[in-house]
Amino acid sequence: MKFSEFLRRKINFKMIRNIVLFLGLIVLTFWFVFKDQDPKELISVITSVQFPYVLLGLVFMFFYFVMESYNVKCILRVLKDKRISIFKALKFTFIGYFFSAITPAATGGQPVEIYYMTKENIKGANATLALLIQLCGFQISTLTFGLVSAILNPGLLKDGLLFFFLLGFAINGFALAIMLICVFSKRLTEKLSNFLMKLLKKLKVSDLETKKSKIQSSISQYHESSLFIKSHKFEFVKSILRVFVQIVCYYMVPICVYQSFGLEGYSILNLFSMQAVLYTMVSGLPLPGAIGVSETIFLSIFGVAFGETLIGGAMLLSRIISFYFFVLLSLVVVIITAIRKKKVQGEIDLTVLDIEQSLS
Repeated sequence: MKFSEFLRRKINFKMIRNIVLFLGLIVLTFWFVFKDQDPKELISVITSVQFPYVLLGLVFMFFYFVMESYNVKCILRVLKDKRISIFKALKFTFIGYFFSAITPAATGGQPVEIYYMTKENIKGANATLALLIQLCGFQISTLTFGLVSAILNPGLLKDGLLFFFLLGFAINGFALAIMLICVFSKRLTEKLSNFLMKLLKKLKVSDLETKKSKIQSSISQYHESSLFIKSHKFEFVKSILRVFVQIVCYYMVPICVYQSFGLEGYSILNLFSMQAVLYTMVSGLPLPGAIGVSETIFLSIFGVAFGETLIGGAMLLSRIISFYFFVLLSLVVVIITAIRKKKVQGEIDLTVLDIEQSLS
């Protein structure tokens, strides 16, 4: 068997393993949440909703993906790379979303997305830079909305939720700080790199030279990001603002679900704040799709808005619209892309190796 074929089989095995873990978490979560609820009552609650609002929620989520795709497309255009259509950019976004959903802390999405982008003759460095800027904007918007919402609505952080908020804020804040340090301070980045290598050596991690090479390559890419940001400040700000619009689309889903039940009493701003706080708590956790934690915290935060009778159905509907439906859709995109993609025999590149490692 050729090494290329062996590697592809290894990647496929790890992807299947992650999907099995993903499905297992879903089953365990919904068993825990709904084990004491009458299935007929749950079905009755969900079928009582006004479908136009459900459809509106799906539209908001679709625009969530469109905004990310458009942002990446615009950054690549500024970099004078290959011009791609919004549909092709959307394909990359869905592929990245699927692999992010099935890997812990969404670590698998970007390497696979970059891989497919390079197969469309987009420079790997530019693809990495575009996704890095997108990720920076995502962290900035998540932290901003979360912090403002917590300050304006401190009552949301009761019953032990303050701990989860501080943990989520710290994880996201730390990730953003590391990215900004790597982008803007080469000296601090090198110190962090040396510290990491010493730590890995003490832990007796194998293949240190390969890892050192990858870290140095990443530092070089971050430095390129710094040069881009300094010479395209206005374009960078515009890209961050587009991510804010993207996040707003995502946060509108529970609001649409609330309206679908014909409920009143909580304003759009109240519900938006609830979702912003919730997402700050769960987005940095090392679980595929934050499954389990997202559902549980949704019950705690939105329980006052939906009431005891509707909250189970509201949580299920919200997660279907904002997550499960689009994971399924992105899987379809991945399968269609894989079928259409020509197989190049005997070709092994570093990006494929990145995919293999990202699924570990």
